[in-house]
Amino acid sequence: MNDMEVSQQVQQMVQFIRQEAEEKANEISVSAEEEFNIEKLQIVEAEKKKIRQEFERKEKQVEVRRKIEYSTQLNASRLKLLQAQDDLVRKMKEAAENQLRKEAAEKQLQMVGSSDNEDYPKLLEALIIQGLLRLKEHSTQLRCREQDLEIVQSVIGSTKQAYAEKLNVDVPEVFVDEEHFLPGPPGSSNHGSSCTGGVVLATKDGRIVLENTLDARLEVVFKQQLPEIFW
Repeated sequence: MNDMEVSQQVQQMVQFIRQEAEEKANEISVSAEEEFNIEKLQIVEAEKKKIRQEFERKEKQVEVRRKIEYSTQLNASRLKLLQAQDDLVRKMKEAAENQLRKEAAEKQLQMVGSSDNEDYPKLLEALIIQGLLRLKEHSTQLRCREQDLEIVQSVIGSTKQAYAEKLNVDVPEVFVDEEHFLPGPPGSSNHGSSCTGGVVLATKDGRIVLENTLDARLEVVFKQQLPEIFW
């Protein structure tokens, strides 16, 4: 084999090896490209997932803050409404009390000598009978304002008789306290407490007390009317 033949064989081997190398390189390149694309897709999907999770987290935070803000505003509105209702109730109650005092003044309920007024003795008599009917005791204690003592003493007999007839029982004992009196009318005392009129009854042992004053009756009526006021 001469040099030319050897050179040709070597050239053929070189071409064969180069071709194989190129094919192998192409295979590696294609495989690398596929792996790169797969890994890139995985990374992109992972990042998308992270972004979605972050978005959902922030969305939940916004929703929570929105609910908290809504709840805060709702509570503030409720407090304002309750305050407005409380102010309205207070003003209405004050107006009712002032009207009651005005009516009392017109009928001389705030003056010593209110016995000259025909309406008040009848009212006291009705309040005492009502109290006796609610307590249903054979022996009852009664307190009144000092300026009403004479009126109470003048009607106590008829009230006991009316109570006995209504329940068909014996005439009860009613002891009028002549030493301890209810507060006087509004403006008559520096201590703040006052009583527009009426009586307070109690059982003999003092365990059950029934306030049947005009102020207590106003309070009862006012509380009963509250649902209608805010309907």
